[in-house]
Amino acid sequence: MTTRLRVAPSPTGAMHVGTGRTALFNWLFARHTGGTFIVRIDDTDTARSEKAFEDDILAGLRWLGLDWDEGVGVGGPHGSYRQSDRYGRYEEVAEKLIAEETAYPCFCTPGELETRRAEAEAAGRPPGYDGRCRAIDAVDARHRRNAGESAAVRFKMPRPGTTEFVDLVRGDVRVDHQHVDDFVLMRSDRRPTYHLASTVDDVDYEITHVVRGEDLLPSTPRHVQLTLAMGGKEATYAHIPLINGPDGKRLSKRHGAQGVTEYVDAGYLPEALVNYLSLLGWSPSGDASIFPVTESIRLFELTDVQKNPAVFDRAKLDWMNGEYVRQLSSERFNELAAPYVEQAAGRPLIADEWSRFEQLSPLIQERTKLFTDIGAQVQFLLDTFVHPDSIAIGLRFPEADVVVIKSAIKRLSDLEEFDHNSIETSLRAMLDELGLNARKGLQPLRRAVTGSDVSPPLFESMAALGRETVLDRLREAVSPA
Repeated sequence: MTTRLRVAPSPTGAMHVGTGRTALFNWLFARHTGGTFIVRIDDTDTARSEKAFEDDILAGLRWLGLDWDEGVGVGGPHGSYRQSDRYGRYEEVAEKLIAEETAYPCFCTPGELETRRAEAEAAGRPPGYDGRCRAIDAVDARHRRNAGESAAVRFKMPRPGTTEFVDLVRGDVRVDHQHVDDFVLMRSDRRPTYHLASTVDDVDYEITHVVRGEDLLPSTPRHVQLTLAMGGKEATYAHIPLINGPDGKRLSKRHGAQGVTEYVDAGYLPEALVNYLSLLGWSPSGDASIFPVTESIRLFELTDVQKNPAVFDRAKLDWMNGEYVRQLSSERFNELAAPYVEQAAGRPLIADEWSRFEQLSPLIQERTKLFTDIGAQVQFLLDTFVHPDSIAIGLRFPEADVVVIKSAIKRLSDLEEFDHNSIETSLRAMLDELGLNARKGLQPLRRAVTGSDVSPPLFESMAALGRETVLDRLREAVSPA
């Protein structure tokens, strides 16, 4: 049997990391088993669905490297793979189920349903649908619909009965149908519900494994029974744990969660985010936490996914991204860093500025977790650099620091070669002469030259800037305010 898996996001918002993780688990298992990965767009919520959100979802999947074999944008035997193009199919199934008396028209108005729901809650009864229209004679129901009376379509849940299935993550699941009401398939305006559209698509597309969040586990008995009523083959289910924030509550924007495509602008590498997301609820044997996606594909099994909620730790993701940044070749790092350097400059760099950056880029790469970190590190390399107002020239250095800076000016002016080895030798001799440690003796120079207490290594930074620029900044630092 060829495995067929799908991810089916709704284009009602940007794709968040939870959907990205679900897509990743489906993709990993499809690739592990040599199966087919499908991207379907569930856009039946026409009021909230937007093309821009669909574009964001597809861009996020592509950025993560999750290529698909069938689906939106790549085609396949099932049309556009958008639910909005399949309304006729959903209505066909609903009418067939009515004809077979496994579904029935429901003439209850929204007001009536709400009144009965409130009465049930007040009496301590379950607030689900009470099955009132289930008892209407099928011929009478057909006449009422033919006469134009508005009606939804509900599935006739087998009673008494149970749904039993083996969930690859949660094990044996058994649900008594007394806890599952007769759910709506088609609304009175002929729009399909999620339960109908998703199940019909899964049957028609021959989905073998449905891998989704555990929040959808209560829907599974409905989908199983609907699949059987259609004469379809029941899929294998795997309900993966939800993602929580560090406080144990479901991940949201208050935890700093972002849409997948926002991680691009935030300076993350896709391979780092994929690696991190793969570990949210799953991990291979051993202690390794950083491994290529090819290794994830080789090892991934749905039965190894954990039941407990995963915790999204932004600090760990940042650390992991830094590890991936340091693994880049220097050429690739420079290529990826260029937009962030130019953003810091507010313009394309001139040749001299780019040359300075290239001299320091190996050191910057070692200190970079996110590419957005780079701008602050390279500001001092720009011809247009000015010291921050908060440490304005003439106001920031006490007399002891002025002595150090003036001594450095003399020593650096006398150097025959202005490279980092010569600079380091001269300035360390100065520290010995003045009886200062590196922190007290070099930090004033760093602040004077780079405008910051944090920068790439000082000697290399000075060499990249060149003698003239370094001396100009040191002299400016000790000039009268």
